[in-house]
Amino acid sequence: MDAFKVKENIYWVGAIDWNLRDFHGYSTDRGGTYNAYLIIDEKITLIDNVYAPFASEMISRIKSVIDPSKIDIIISNHSEPDHSGSIHEVLKYAPNAKIYASGPAGVKSMVGTYHDIKVIPVKTDEVVNIGKRDLKFIQTPLVHWPDNMVTYSAYDKILFSNDMLGQHIASFKRFDDEYELEFLLDELKKYYANIVLPYGAQTQKALTAVRKLDIELIATSHGAIWRSHIKEALDLYEKMSTYQKVNKAVVVYDSMWGSTEKLALEIAESFDQASIQTLVRNVRKTPLSDIISDLTDASYIAVGSPTLNNGLMPSMAAFLCYLKGLNPRNLSYLVFGSFGWGGQGVTLATKELEEMGFKQIVEPIRVQYAPSAEQVKVIKKDITDTLLKLQSK
Repeated sequence: MDAFKVKENIYWVGAIDWNLRDFHGYSTDRGGTYNAYLIIDEKITLIDNVYAPFASEMISRIKSVIDPSKIDIIISNHSEPDHSGSIHEVLKYAPNAKIYASGPAGVKSMVGTYHDIKVIPVKTDEVVNIGKRDLKFIQTPLVHWPDNMVTYSAYDKILFSNDMLGQHIASFKRFDDEYELEFLLDELKKYYANIVLPYGAQTQKALTAVRKLDIELIATSHGAIWRSHIKEALDLYEKMSTYQKVNKAVVVYDSMWGSTEKLALEIAESFDQASIQTLVRNVRKTPLSDIISDLTDASYIAVGSPTLNNGLMPSMAAFLCYLKGLNPRNLSYLVFGSFGWGGQGVTLATKELEEMGFKQIVEPIRVQYAPSAEQVKVIKKDITDTLLKLQSK
């Protein structure tokens, strides 16, 4: 397997995971890549490596350029195993290579994970000279782990951006302009929504630092390298990290015998009648990570669940747990559901959304058994009228 030339004396030596379908609960139906980069200079430098099962693929690509024993420096921008899992394999070839990671978090994580290694800590604005190039480090904590950092080569005008601006796509295409832009931005959005969303403030700090650099290429740890659409990618990150919204609603539901589903469809129509872009998602038929991506720029969420065993449907409970962990902001909500004799599902969903800090639009909607035509009419009018009033303010 051959390396891919990114720029003069800089090569992509990563791995392609065609079969990746789940990443921390994030549905990766297009697979993914683990990007690592080899810099040929007076000191041969490897930036990141790959998930351990793909070590031989990476080593093969390195061998297509140089003897791996010549690696002098290994930079670990992030210690998570998809970025660092082959460290021992690299050290078999280059046992004297110096390893650099952010201090103290990156060093702690690398040593805690791989134990018998020595790691040199670096901080923001520290530089390692490798010959023609000075590699500058910028710590970007919590984008998305405490140890995250990026590495910048002013000589090449390349930012090795770690998880920042990444996407999960398995492909031989290495650059952004080899894809349709809308497709790539959708994948960028999905990645951010499921990996980085809780850390908007930290992402803003990272963006401020990155925008000061003279950049021609952004070499991510996953997916395409940005060269033609850097502005579009950074602008989308700006919008997402500041929780900017559009006039959009996502109706999320599960149903047992169709009553809650009927309510979901009627409620979705209420949003549409208020001129709000509306998406309808069944939590058992749509990956949760796709729903989270839908919600990233939404202003409204409607959550529907029947009651099962005095509680929520398990699928809805799982969705709300996943949503809560990602800590989205600036959402208004309503809750609905049908029930036979208990009705606690709606109460529990309401409690979860209140704890997330969302703003309630209308009182919880409970319908015993199947909704009648008259009930539907009243519910839809109430919701549509409320939405129109909200939008007129």
